[in-house]
Amino acid sequence: MEYRYLGASGFRVPALSFGTGTFGGQGALFSSWGQTDVAEARRLIDVCLDAGLNLFDSADVYSKGAAESILGEAIKGKPRDSLLISTKATFRFDEGENSVGSSRYHLINAVDAALKRLGTDYIDLFQLHGFDARTPVEEVLSTLDNLVRAGKIRYLGVSNFSGWHLMKSLAAADRHGWSRYVAHQAYYSLVGRDYEWELMPLAADQGVGAVVWSPLGWGRLTGKIRRGQPLPETSRLQSSTSIESGPPVDQEHLYNVVEVLDEIAKETGKSVPQIALNWLLQRPTVSTIVVGARNEEQLKQNLGAVGWNLSEDQVARLDAASAVTKPYPYWHQAGFKYRNPTPV
Repeated sequence: MEYRYLGASGFRVPALSFGTGTFGGQGALFSSWGQTDVAEARRLIDVCLDAGLNLFDSADVYSKGAAESILGEAIKGKPRDSLLISTKATFRFDEGENSVGSSRYHLINAVDAALKRLGTDYIDLFQLHGFDARTPVEEVLSTLDNLVRAGKIRYLGVSNFSGWHLMKSLAAADRHGWSRYVAHQAYYSLVGRDYEWELMPLAADQGVGAVVWSPLGWGRLTGKIRRGQPLPETSRLQSSTSIESGPPVDQEHLYNVVEVLDEIAKETGKSVPQIALNWLLQRPTVSTIVVGARNEEQLKQNLGAVGWNLSEDQVARLDAASAVTKPYPYWHQAGFKYRNPTPV
């Protein structure tokens, strides 16, 4: 397994990490992802560790805490220092007035509850699951800095932030000498390249590593979805709740991308998901890609995305097939590449 630095930090993470959204299967959304129990989770984690993948990502809202609990049970007995644990909080956890957002009250409670469910004394990477415009960034960052100093968190990140959300937070951290965000868990895929417009240049400039979620376009790049064919019965896209919760993708655009993926699959002998993941691994600022799996077969398929690289020509063809018209001001800036170079 290839390891990379997480942003500008000295923290090394595997190029692929394992997402636990399939653990538990509670609720309309997460039941459409998977229903992995403790025994299956142990097996999947062993497969990951055998391949050198040791970063496991979760969140308190995944199956109402069940995903964290299952992960905690599944890693019992394994040396803690051989594992990297990532989790997230911000979204509403229960009906309590303060069980949502990034207030000092909620973050302290959320971190303590996550530690208990995970059965660990510290979280390697803790990320805000979304931006909370109701809470001053100074309150958020000072709280997180205290949690780092207390030894409960090692590194900090965010997820689903806008460019100005992230930059305002980084500026406040620098101004007060607080711990900085070194990761941004962001949606990025061949059928969703919005990350490149503002978040990627910001990440390159400020040393924030991308932790990519849904790299297969919310289940659209599994190799089982093609023009004129019905959706597979096991696809999360069979669930209206899942579709509404995920990123929108124009169907014709999807089919155009898949056709090029199919061409390259024939050339390389690799699968469509492996090619889609490998394309992401070659993008600037990407530190790790979160892959999920309902079963061992899917997991091993995803692990096959590392250890090789697409050719420059194949990357260029995928770039062309997946390109869309950028919104203003990005299309205007693209006309002046000597002043707005592509991040490297």
